[in-house]
Amino acid sequence: MGGGEFAKWVRRFEEERERRRALGDPGWERGATLHPAVWAGIQRFQVGEDGDGANLVAKADEAGDPDYARAVRLFVAEEQNHARLLALLLAAGGMPTLAGHWSDTVFVRLRRLMGLRLELLVLMIAEVVALRYYRALRDGTDDRLTSEVAGRILADEQRHVPFHCARLHASLAELPRPLRRPVLVLWRLLLLAVTLVVAADHGGALARLGVGRLRFVADVLASSAEVTTAILAPRPDAWSSGG
Repeated sequence: MGGGEFAKWVRRFEEERERRRALGDPGWERGATLHPAVWAGIQRFQVGEDGDGANLVAKADEAGDPDYARAVRLFVAEEQNHARLLALLLAAGGMPTLAGHWSDTVFVRLRRLMGLRLELLVLMIAEVVALRYYRALRDGTDDRLTSEVAGRILADEQRHVPFHCARLHASLAELPRPLRRPVLVLWRLLLLAVTLVVAADHGGALARLGVGRLRFVADVLASSAEVTTAILAPRPDAWSSGG
């Protein structure tokens, strides 16, 4: 995929950065009140959003497309902003952040094993799960500050998914055609396994947010089918999953 395609993504990320600056932060002084199980889930997702993205940035640089490398840096900045927003939401509720969580450690180690393609495939698992989680957090609580923060993050994630789909389309195109769909089948199986773990680990929080474990898993798998289609034939402007 040529630089022109990712120059468009750079512009989208930069426009969103300026919009975010103009909008400013939510009103943290409102405070937040949530069930302990929901707070625990936010703490774990905050750990997952936190990180410097250095490994992904280095691999993007090696890919040889300066526009893509720039877009990746802007993506990482948005993820870091998510971690900041969630940390401030936790503080608004008098809750601490976690130093780490085993699930994030596993994801980071998996992503660092091989090249950019595997890093993005593993990252996309987290992104697709996040789509459903932040939608549940936005819609499933009466706490206005929490709903606003989750809504902002969800809107970003809905852009991140087609961005990564565009790069994965180019990456999988380098493989022999008969291998492309099997790779995505394996990806969906790994996503299913991860989603089952998340549903079990966050079951109490999901129940409080009005989403049962089975529904959460089914919705993530439905999104994964859309992602597979988008990777094989990207249509970034048509993406609507997770809304």
